[in-house]
Amino acid sequence: MTVRTEASLDPATRVAAAREEFAPDVVYLNSASLGLPPRRTLAALERTLDEWRRGTVEAPGFDTVVEASRRDYARLVGVDPSWVAVGSQVSAFVGMVAASLPAGSEVLTSTGDFTSVVFPFLARSGQGVQVREVPLEGLPDAVTAATSLVAVSAVQSADGRIADLDALVEACETTGTRTLVDTTQAVGWLPVDPRRFSYTVDAGYKWLLAPRGTAFFTVGPAHRDALHPVHANWYAGEDRWASLYGSPLRLAEDARRFDLSPAWQAWVGQAASLEFLLEVGTEALHSHATALAHRFCDAVGLPWHGSAIVSAATDDAVPELLRRAAIAAATRAGRLRLSFHVCNGEDDVDRAAQVLRGHVHA
Repeated sequence: MTVRTEASLDPATRVAAAREEFAPDVVYLNSASLGLPPRRTLAALERTLDEWRRGTVEAPGFDTVVEASRRDYARLVGVDPSWVAVGSQVSAFVGMVAASLPAGSEVLTSTGDFTSVVFPFLARSGQGVQVREVPLEGLPDAVTAATSLVAVSAVQSADGRIADLDALVEACETTGTRTLVDTTQAVGWLPVDPRRFSYTVDAGYKWLLAPRGTAFFTVGPAHRDALHPVHANWYAGEDRWASLYGSPLRLAEDARRFDLSPAWQAWVGQAASLEFLLEVGTEALHSHATALAHRFCDAVGLPWHGSAIVSAATDDAVPELLRRAAIAAATRAGRLRLSFHVCNGEDDVDRAAQVLRGHVHA
């Protein structure tokens, strides 16, 4: 069923229609690890794989889905498409930011953040870049005039905690500190405005419901020239199909100068899934996911912290209980992690709560 966004369709109706595009064989509460594809995404992938099999696919034809994804991602987060670069994984973009820092730079990050946010900076420790880790809740207060960059996930992968981005932006504006925010566990359910930050990075295979192999990087005009395009390649050319051979360097003027050569078939799926998410709408996605997480926490006696991701300590019976009940979840940092997205409904929540009640605690 095509999800429509006419004013006559309220958010709950759009979400209900959107759920019809999913058909999991399990109670799937693991979008924070791997998002499920809508029906239209599977259909688009099947068509392009068949074209590949028949030998009728041509490489330039994939530019259409890459540019559609760039445009629709920009719409989803509220920036101009000229702010958006595309690639295959978050760490390559974070690595470019890390490589652009001069010796003596201090990078502030949160303790226990996802390593793709932290490792690229730690890898430069032998070149004079210092990394300072503090608890997530203390991040804004830890920013000083000596802090060159704050790198943090908007939503923590391990447990779903949401960073206080308002306080962080205020602190960094006072000191002139740049910000890099990983929105991989946020965009798709949590409204995030990349215009507030120097850079954002986002992998598409979780909340954006894409095959693995898509990622986005946002950077505004004020921060582009501070970045060294260490991964410069033909796809980042102003005219990419005229940038296949030889000098001179001729990169795009806008954020496309940081593009990485795309994993083509993955972008076919990403384009279809972004179209789907836009039809549902960010506010509807947010209210739906958080309401489900809140409902689950209330049902099992856990505190809810405003996130679509719920983390809980468990007893030893939980792995077998989940297996018998066909509930898909994850274990992160030694705790059970459940995540609620557009593919889920109250029936999923109630089934998980029935199985886990008495076996989970804060």
